Amino acid sequence: MSELKGACIIGQSGGPTSVINASAYGVIRTALDSGCITNVYGAEHGIKGVLEDRLFDMSQEDPKELELLKYTPSSALGSCRYKMKDPDEDDTDYKRILEVFKKHDVRYFFYNGGNDSMDTCNKISKYMQKVGYECRVMGVPKTIDNDLYGTDHCPGYASAAKYIATSLMEVYQDAHVYDTGMICIVEIMGRHAGWLTAAAALATKYGAGPDLIYLPETDFDMDTFLADVQRVYKETGSCMVAVSEGIHYADGSFVSEAKTSATDGFGHAQLGGLAALLASIVKEKTGAKVRGIELSLLQRCGAHLASETDIEEAVMAGRAAVENAVAGITDKMVAFERETVDGRYVCKTKLLPLTEVANFEKKIPIEWINDSHNGVKQEFIDYVLPLIQGEPKLPKEDSLPRFAKLKKVLAK
Repeated sequence: MSELKGACIIGQSGGPTSVINASAYGVIRTALDSGCITNVYGAEHGIKGVLEDRLFDMSQEDPKELELLKYTPSSALGSCRYKMKDPDEDDTDYKRILEVFKKHDVRYFFYNGGNDSMDTCNKISKYMQKVGYECRVMGVPKTIDNDLYGTDHCPGYASAAKYIATSLMEVYQDAHVYDTGMICIVEIMGRHAGWLTAAAALATKYGAGPDLIYLPETDFDMDTFLADVQRVYKETGSCMVAVSEGIHYADGSFVSEAKTSATDGFGHAQLGGLAALLASIVKEKTGAKVRGIELSLLQRCGAHLASETDIEEAVMAGRAAVENAVAGITDKMVAFERETVDGRYVCKTKLLPLTEVANFEKKIPIEWINDSHNGVKQEFIDYVLPLIQGEPKLPKEDSLPRFAKLKKVLAK
């Protein structure tokens, strides 16, 4: 395929992570250094920024500030949750995107996000092909939920897993201070996939973690749960539980009392309040001292506990997206595959068709969950442990994090 000259846009979408900006840096730095990408734009709040023609000229940023993106959590360009309609039903947004692409001579589009973001990426890619506008579209994976189809793991997951394991090891110490027992219930993110909650098993593996772990891959039974908790509490004088926010009963309904509260732009339930609900039920049933803890946003913005492996792989994903697009490839998402070389973990990139990735969820293999459905097996530990390795040298100022400060100059 002949060389394609033109500008590129990088957008971020969906829930933030501690390394999503590392992927953005991989895209931006590689694009700025490319001979055929004429301008590099960052979309303000994802696809909404494209629709509103609010694009930042990334060439105006200080290179040192750009490099700090590797250690800056959340989405520096701004994120969104915006579901685009099927273009056959309503192509208004797509016509507007094409108009903006033509105005800025955009020939490369990189979208950094999870399942729903890949759906957006896929729709834009197919539309551009349909109308005959040459634009190479690449998805860059991101999600702490680790549920993107076809990739061994996702940038953002490892750092969140490391945060969860570390935090639960710390909570464990606090929960075992007094001579009176305590039941501690920790709620962890994960609507349909339990990868994050399962990471609590790392804390247990290293001697200071939950006794029980409940994931959304299996049906939840309240009576069985209460019996499990009472058994552990009676045997040890305390009990620690890690529970996914998305645990559900056999009929599919969420256990969380907040299940009907609100939804995001894609119609997903906004869960929360599960730890408090379970704590109340357990306290009433046992009479014990019970504490409910919801990690909430902390688990996805805890850059101070980031995995160096995660940061490096996030940058690699962004770089690979640009390099493959410049080489003539389009309509793909960058994915990871792991290898073992001389007994050591190695991660390499591969490409997956966007159609295969969009709107599919990858769950924990049922064979990695114990027979009692209240914990995970060694196979999961072997899977996740290599991902959390490495301590990044985080830039600091007066002992506080030094995050990137972008000028965000709007393109004309």
